[in-house]
Amino acid sequence: MPFEQYHEPPDELPEATRTFARIIVSLIEEAEAIDWYEQRLAVEKDPVARAIMANSQQEEYKHFGMDLEFLLRRTPKWRTALQAILFKEGDIVEHGEEGEEAEDAAPGG
Repeated sequence: MPFEQYHEPPDELPEATRTFARIIVSLIEEAEAIDWYEQRLAVEKDPVARAIMANSQQEEYKHFGMDLEFLLRRTPKWRTALQAILFKEGDIVEHGEEGEEAEDAAPGG
């Protein structure tokens, strides 16, 4: 794992912060992998190759979700904000504003 992920000296950071940073990097890598598969699927013509890539992309969705859930369990304010945004019909930007308000109103906000 590259140490460029840290903005502060790693040996001065608590273990929980280093774990958080590792999962953030993992989340980014999973998002990149989802994107790579999306691009590959957009141009691949062979149906068997497409099926394999689509299956692989599904695994990346699962990994992304697990990383995100790990982070949300350790960051209650983030969970509060995202609960106002995710899995809702309607205006995404409006829900984002609601999420920001909910985060501000949360304990420690």
